[in-house]
Amino acid sequence: MHLKTYTALLLASLTVGSAATVDESDYYRIDTLPTEDLKMEVGAMMLRQDGRMMVGTRTGEIYIIENAYGDPSKASFKLWARGIAQPLGLLEHGGWVYTAQRGELSRLKDVDGDGQCDIFENVCDDWEISGNYHEYNFGPRLGPNGELWVTTNKPFGGEPYGRADWRGWAVSINPETGKMTPISAGLRSPAGVEDSPWGDVFYTDNQGEWCNASKLSHLELGDYHGHPHGLITKDKAGAPFNEFPQPVSGTWMKDMHLQNPNFKMPAVWFPYDKMGKSPSGLKWDKTDGGFGPFAEQLFVADQHHASVMRVVLEEVDGHWQGACIPFREKFQCGIIRICFGKDDSLFIGQSNAGWGGRGNKNWGVQRLHWTGKTPFEVHSIKARPDGFQLTFTQAVDPAKAGDIANYSGESYTYKLESRYGGPEGDKKKFTVTSAQVAADGMSVILQIDELRAGYVHEFKFQNLSNQDGTPLLHEELYYTLVNIPKNLTL
Repeated sequence: MHLKTYTALLLASLTVGSAATVDESDYYRIDTLPTEDLKMEVGAMMLRQDGRMMVGTRTGEIYIIENAYGDPSKASFKLWARGIAQPLGLLEHGGWVYTAQRGELSRLKDVDGDGQCDIFENVCDDWEISGNYHEYNFGPRLGPNGELWVTTNKPFGGEPYGRADWRGWAVSINPETGKMTPISAGLRSPAGVEDSPWGDVFYTDNQGEWCNASKLSHLELGDYHGHPHGLITKDKAGAPFNEFPQPVSGTWMKDMHLQNPNFKMPAVWFPYDKMGKSPSGLKWDKTDGGFGPFAEQLFVADQHHASVMRVVLEEVDGHWQGACIPFREKFQCGIIRICFGKDDSLFIGQSNAGWGGRGNKNWGVQRLHWTGKTPFEVHSIKARPDGFQLTFTQAVDPAKAGDIANYSGESYTYKLESRYGGPEGDKKKFTVTSAQVAADGMSVILQIDELRAGYVHEFKFQNLSNQDGTPLLHEELYYTLVNIPKNLTL
């Protein structure tokens, strides 16, 4: 063997498992459940109160996963109900299983306890459909007042039976009376909806026309989120919706509130392609550390990238805002739903449903486990009047973290435009002027030469490591700075 070849192989062998080769799989392992026989295209997923996992499929079945925990090869799927029209959410509430299907919010129950559903009831069908294939409905989730919240997709392309009301809305429904109340307008393709641990409801929206970048947004009564499709229903919705003007294409989103004070800025923008293309299901980590060091943070799936990202939020001047950070990719198919199991693993429900996406399968159910090893990551980030504070999962090398040359970034924002998607606009590089490392090495305060309200602040980290020399697992994050804090908070 040639000496140079031997030396190269020796060096390569010495670096295997070293800091230079850290990989997501070192910290979070993917298991695959057997779904080939069923072609399991998952659009809904729920942990039942008895600890069993329930999934709903694009083709209209609802299954219980038997032996869901432990050896994945022993898992199986028991049919619980069939004949549902594209269920895209499941919620157990008051002894019923609720699902938003294509034409209605339904509730289902197994009365005799034989493991199969016996009763199907319509709770509400006040929204309309035009016959367009893309008129999906998502949810329900439990809202802050005990009502059930549903988000409705706008159609793409032809509407053979005319324009339908209540498309592109978030609505709440009284589970006892079935009465529907409009919550927010201007949604586009709100593929994920979830209630937070403190009771507020958030949704994910997909990039497209009137939505230059995908986003996570907070839903509140009277909000307008920018897409004009649903405004045909504004008079039926009444105040304040009947006062919403038609948006003007080309308006900077950060300036939209001047035209409409009800316009709601996102909590987090997901920069296109960098952080996925089609955000979908979302779940808060309530495992109290059972899933690793990110307890109480939000995890968001992406259908195109077959990935899961991490989101950290804070409330500044009454508005939720925060950052998205890469977390885990290389799943076998685009992800529609995620759900924590009783063992604190994260179940991953997948379907390509005819759309493009990464991965080598068209459907599937996988599970993500924490291996017990803590990755060196930016754990969280908070905005300051003069910059940001980063907190890490492990103590940083103080010399590297204190070197401002190891930080770079730029800020940009988006327009509200009628075309399909759009670029990052008004870009400007920013400079980190100071990096102050805490005595315990767990955090760094970065002073920035120019903060811009209403802009994404994209960070790139170079040469940062923990005190053992392990580099950051992910070296970028994207903070949506809607409001700059006026005061320092600890």
